[in-house]
Amino acid sequence: MVNKDILESAVKALEDCGNDNARFDAAQLFEKAFGVKYELTCKSAPADEKAAGLFNEYITKRCEGYPLQYILGEWEFYGLPVKVGEGVLIPRQDTETLVETVIRKNRTPDPLIIDLCSGSGCISLALEKELSAKEVHAVEISEKAAGYLRENITLNRSNVRLTVGDCLDSEVISHLPKADIIVCNPPYLTKQDMEQLQKEVTHEPAQALFGGEDGLDFYRDITRAYKTRLNNNGMLAFEVGHTQAEEVMEILIQAGFEDVRSFVDYCGIKRAVIGFYVEGTNVKVY
Repeated sequence: MVNKDILESAVKALEDCGNDNARFDAAQLFEKAFGVKYELTCKSAPADEKAAGLFNEYITKRCEGYPLQYILGEWEFYGLPVKVGEGVLIPRQDTETLVETVIRKNRTPDPLIIDLCSGSGCISLALEKELSAKEVHAVEISEKAAGYLRENITLNRSNVRLTVGDCLDSEVISHLPKADIIVCNPPYLTKQDMEQLQKEVTHEPAQALFGGEDGLDFYRDITRAYKTRLNNNGMLAFEVGHTQAEEVMEILIQAGFEDVRSFVDYCGIKRAVIGFYVEGTNVKVY
């Protein structure tokens, strides 16, 4: 088969299995298999047999619901290349809203940043670059995810400092410096959400998805554990699920944070919640 025929066959196969982005996915997988963008190939030239076999394997996996990002092994986040694969959460555009919010609302030049539940490190890397951060500390409990984070630190020539451990463990907390920004995209899916996951999402680590019965466990626990780890005018920033903004805002308000606000993503969904610690305010213990 020639290059054009093999691509069109793949597009049809993806469309037949319900893929709404069939042509995009096929083009991405073509480049992965053949080592060149489809647009730069001679469309009428015979397809390389070995590459074509690999391409068909990729298309089969994609038709079975395996994430495109895992097959590619790398995904772009905020203009940066990020290595991903089984065992780490896939960076999403929703999380770029959190990064943009932190950048716009930061009150400290060259801030010291802590990124909790860091996963691939995409948030750490983006904020380090965009805010010229003095230090960035990434905390991740999964050794498998931490492996990708280490790769991404090297890939992006980053100075992010990785701590492998439970961000709610008192020993981990005590070894982290006080910060100007604490940011977190925590597990926030509810029990019901977990029972209704799309097929693709079932391939991602449940540990990075499930946030307790109501999805709010990590917001409560992180706010409680880290509210006094912020410097004056320091920001606590969360990504939230599409119905959780008001409840997470209330958690921050009840903990004594000021200027608590939510921010919408490109679809108009409240996706980020922030609050500020101001010295002298009554930061409640609850």
